[in-house]
Formats: sequence, structure tokens, C-alpha cells
Amino acid sequence: MTEQRFAMRLDSWWQPLLLAGGATPENSYVELRENDVRLRFGFLFDQTLALSDIESVQETTWPWWYGVGWRTNFLGQLALIGSHRGVVELKLRQPQRVWGLMRYRRLVVSLEEPQRFVEAIAKAALQAAANGASRATTIAAN
Repeated sequence: MTEQRFAMRLDSWWQPLLLAGGATPENSYVELRENDVRLRFGFLFDQTLALSDIESVQETTWPWWYGVGWRTNFLGQLALIGSHRGVVELKLRQPQRVWGLMRYRRLVVSLEEPQRFVEAIAKAALQAAANGASRATTIAAN
């Protein structure tokens, strides 16, 4: 499988605010690789998740009152939001740690092509399982 990069959606009116955390179109993306997914949002977030750690992925909504930027509810949700449109949620099998102190099991990101990402990650999981990945991976695309 070739590497696929999905640009994060960063609405122009939010870009000055997002620039405080270093988020630009050049360094804000989700990169789907053979066995993992790298998520980068400026210089404040750069993390890689194994495909086998992703339980499900689906398009969702993000209300305006939830805000933009690097968001958390401190109850297991982390969000990387540059727009209230094009939002995708990844549910993880096991909690992940971020910034050394917080754990999350739900990761929400805004993407330019959310449907294409959902389809690509489901396909990558099937390929990984077919290629005999060490742990069988099945991702529910809702």
C-alpha cells in the first residue's frame, strides 16, 4: 500500500488562532501508511497510531460551541479541529497517552476529504489483515 496523506481542514478565519500552536496547511494532516496512521496538527501534536489500535472510524459533527484547535473534554476525547466541517471520529481499542498526562480513546479530526479517509482506512485495515499482519485488524466504517 502506498502512503496516503489527507489534509486537515483549516478554515481561513481560524488560521490566525491555529497559528499560535504552529498549525499550518503544510504541517496539519493525517497520513495513512501500511500499518499505522500518523496524525500531525502543528507543533503541538504529532502522534502515530497502529491500524490495529483503531476500532472504528466514522464521519461525525462538531458543534461550533465545542471550539477549534487542540480540544479535550478530559473524559477520553481528544480533538484536532480546524473547521466545524469535514469531521471524522476514530474510536480506539485501548487508551492512548498524549502530552505525557492525558489519555484518550476517541480522536476527532477535521479533514478536507472525510469520506475518502473513512474509505481508505477501512480498506487499509482489510489489506493489513489479508497480508497477515501480526494482529488481525477489522475497522468498522460506520
